[in-house]
Amino acid sequence: MSYLEQNPYAATFAPSLFAAAAEESERTAFIRRTYTHLVGAVFAFMAIELVIFTMVPAQTLMDLSLRMMGGYGWLIVLGAFMLVSVVADRWARSATSLAMQYAGLGLYVAAEAVIFVPLLLMAQHLGRAQGENIIASAGVMTAVVFGGLTVLVFVTRADLSWLGRYLGLAGLVALGFIVCAVLFDLHLGNLFAGIMVGLAAAYILYYTSNILHHYRLDQHVAAALALFASVALLFWYILQLFMNRD
Repeated sequence: MSYLEQNPYAATFAPSLFAAAAEESERTAFIRRTYTHLVGAVFAFMAIELVIFTMVPAQTLMDLSLRMMGGYGWLIVLGAFMLVSVVADRWARSATSLAMQYAGLGLYVAAEAVIFVPLLLMAQHLGRAQGENIIASAGVMTAVVFGGLTVLVFVTRADLSWLGRYLGLAGLVALGFIVCAVLFDLHLGNLFAGIMVGLAAAYILYYTSNILHHYRLDQHVAAALALFASVALLFWYILQLFMNRD
């Protein structure tokens, strides 16, 4: 759920190393590896959450969530998460160590799992009160939106790398609103959540396009991390919309 745009292909490499310039079989294998790792990251995220909610006492989770969300605690959490995101992304883009790439992906998934705990806890309690599984509903909606956006890019094969500069700016603006909301005790509401869903969708379009046109064949872990971050951001705000329904 990083709001700062990271360029996973800033360095200059020989054109033959890019998936777009590779043979069809190599490009297909790269795409398959990328989405296999994305699915693995999603299941790892679910497994970590299951362990947390199963092994940690409910009262402890509640106390932890209150500390994370209370006062300026959320700003500290966001700052720590952004720092971890930068480190994880750098590790995942390592050109010399596959183990470092996996360490970056694992670190990011674990950080997402931790930062999601307060929101999932609230959604769980709200869902029980309303007699529905809000988390599952939001998860299905996230999968449907992600699948539709992915198909759109693969069918059109559009190069959307030009979106990068605008997404970076939009991410900074969104982060500014979040900081102001914490500092001045503001409720951003469903309008902001809806805008963030749109921003997350744009990130998915952007990174999916980059997988087709700009990532190198050895960057499937970094590509999977970028997609996972976008999916997590999408799920975060779709879940909020489900929670705030009248």
